[in-house]
Amino acid sequence: MDQVFAPWRIEWVEREGKNPEIDDCVFCELPAFDDDVENLVVARSDHAFVLLNNYPYNPGHAMVIPDRHTGEYGDLSDEVLLDHARLKQRTFAALRDALDPDGFNAGLNLGDGAGGSVEDHLHTHVVPRWEGDTNFMPVLSDTKVIVEALADTYDRLHEAFAAQDGTTVAETGAVRVEDAG
Repeated sequence: MDQVFAPWRIEWVEREGKNPEIDDCVFCELPAFDDDVENLVVARSDHAFVLLNNYPYNPGHAMVIPDRHTGEYGDLSDEVLLDHARLKQRTFAALRDALDPDGFNAGLNLGDGAGGSVEDHLHTHVVPRWEGDTNFMPVLSDTKVIVEALADTYDRLHEAFAAQDGTTVAETGAVRVEDAG
């Protein structure tokens, strides 16, 4: 794939710490850090959290991730499943308010053959889509262009989550969803 100049990414490359403490599962360890804004954790509920994707397909590409470390969907309790599903509902609403997409792609990559880069901690991708957001770049030149910096998307999505009923902003920076439903 060709490279596209993206100067805003230098902030991520040069960030302090660069998460050297992550030894095992990034989805288990990132939420434990004190700075949710730095680590792109936008919102949290009792059993799950919302994380912006570092390599988004489109602006607003988020992941809703249960706290429970498992790659098996059937391992999640009813309580965790419901919380995860309700946080997805909140994520769709926040993305609609923040970015006004025409639709969404949402799904899980489960198992070795599914193509996910983190196979042992399930997560749901939520990708905002706009009519006409596909163009010749990926098809003819194997290049994807992202039109907004992650920090700007984070701010917009954070504001939309914070405006929802039943939320507060935690000391770590993420929006705390008191009742994901």
